[in-house]
Amino acid sequence: MSALGGNVIALAVPGTFDDCQRLVKAAFLDSSLEGLRLSSANSINIGRLIPQSFYYFASYLSMSETPDDTVVFSVPSGNLGNLTAGVMAQRMGLPVRRFVAATNVNDVLPEYLRTGVYRARPAIPTLSNAMDVGDPSNFPRLLELHGGDLAAMRQNLEGIAVSESETRATIRAVYERTGYLLDPHSAVGYAAGERYRLASATDAPIISLATAHPGKFGQAVAEELGFEPELPEAFRDWERWPRAIETLPDTRYETFREFLADCPHTQVKGA
Repeated sequence: MSALGGNVIALAVPGTFDDCQRLVKAAFLDSSLEGLRLSSANSINIGRLIPQSFYYFASYLSMSETPDDTVVFSVPSGNLGNLTAGVMAQRMGLPVRRFVAATNVNDVLPEYLRTGVYRARPAIPTLSNAMDVGDPSNFPRLLELHGGDLAAMRQNLEGIAVSESETRATIRAVYERTGYLLDPHSAVGYAAGERYRLASATDAPIISLATAHPGKFGQAVAEELGFEPELPEAFRDWERWPRAIETLPDTRYETFREFLADCPHTQVKGA
């Protein structure tokens, strides 16, 4: 992202994903910034979730033999946007028997399903870093889709947390058995799906979503398999590209707001 150039500036924040999301949400609610017409490309934006729901249909149609087949989806889950999109697809009529909400050790949703208590907390860094979320933005949407009913969520969602050692072991085992190279995020989904299959003895097919490219995790893959995966051809020389990075000194909203107000790329042009 820092090397794309053009009108893209990467803003480095000395904090966690949750800090970044807090800053962005505060900016959306700041009336003094309305002229900047801010938006979000992540799952804060419902416009991200709607197209994500389509590939649930596509993957279902690629493997179902009759329109009445039901499937289980295992979804690597952090901010819960992908999972929420899947439940939206289910509400549109997709015959999903159940969802496996697969998390790393940041198990906010599995804990809620187990205890009935939602407990936001600081995220713990893991290999599957895009899932390191301590206060998932889409939890209220997910709850609303189930009518605010914990029992309904428990019936539809199975929360499974996967450890770092299990993630690494899954990358090794799947590659050795099949030659398929899982990234850490997808390995979490695969491991949770396997655990669910063994525990439930389900006869429904389980579709495990792959959500990142292993090339983004060269060091982690090398530690497990002894080689770094190749990047897609268009990005193989990315390290030589010039970077456009700005760095915030802290995670205070006032600092972020000042950056937005002063950044040339966010200035409103014309009347």
